[in-house]
Amino acid sequence: MTTLIVNGERRSIEASPDTPLLYVLRDELGLNGAKYGCGLGQCGACTVIVDGKAVFSCVTPVMVLEGRTVTTLEGIGSQDALGPMQRAFITEQAAQCGYCIPGMMMRAHALLSRDPHATDESIRAELQPHLCRCGTHMRILRAIRRAAEEMRPKTADARTER
Repeated sequence: MTTLIVNGERRSIEASPDTPLLYVLRDELGLNGAKYGCGLGQCGACTVIVDGKAVFSCVTPVMVLEGRTVTTLEGIGSQDALGPMQRAFITEQAAQCGYCIPGMMMRAHALLSRDPHATDESIRAELQPHLCRCGTHMRILRAIRRAAEEMRPKTADARTER
């Protein structure tokens, strides 16, 4: 049995230790935000955050995650309470087919969590592992910039100016 902290909740996993995290999330925990794309860690559709870093869940065996913190798309907001990244992607209409979007959101969320002032160049570099054929790349960048504005810590001066 493996124990993970998934979206802030301690979870005991009964799957075989070599089972990819993606299957545990979807099949055992019912978290369907991460998508099965290629199964080889080459498309990014399955991206989740482990201890603050974006990882491909399709090639990450659950045995290497004992006691670690996993955040999925469901962990950054819900249908009733969308997070900044989700709101931004909706506002900017950044999804076309939407299959790659959860993975991109997760990788962008990890980036902005460690660098809330990420430049367009660093955003593009961070999203390099993701495959998207829909052509909404400019809307995706706008959405990430919008989310960055909302995720940045507010200074005392900014609060008093409003």
